[in-house]
Amino acid sequence: QLQLVESGGGLVQPGGSLRLECAASGSTLDDYSIGWFHQAPGKEREVVACITSSDGATKYADSVKGRFTISRDNAENRAWLQIDSLKPEDTGIYYCAAKEIDYCTGSPYDEWGQGTQVTVSS
Repeated sequence: QLQLVESGGGLVQPGGSLRLECAASGSTLDDYSIGWFHQAPGKEREVVACITSSDGATKYADSVKGRFTISRDNAENRAWLQIDSLKPEDTGIYYCAAKEIDYCTGSPYDEWGQGTQVTVSS
């Protein structure tokens, strides 16, 4: 069964950058679309970025366009979320998720990591 582990979170000042990593094990990511989700404290989990399994097409939430970049390397069995120009509202837990469907919308993600904490504060 596919297992996902996020890393790279931490404390950063507004305007700074982080690169979150999602490492997969137990299976390969080749057949999975990958999503990154953000959950602010006390709020619902929301998808911020997705990359498809075949052609690597990406989709972003409006709130993060131009600041977040999702990428993947199937040979390394890893995916990343590059976050630039961090804002205080970006604070929260970031989750990596996967689904064995070759598109980002219209279906749920069913494999999840445990999350990594990002705190944006001056």
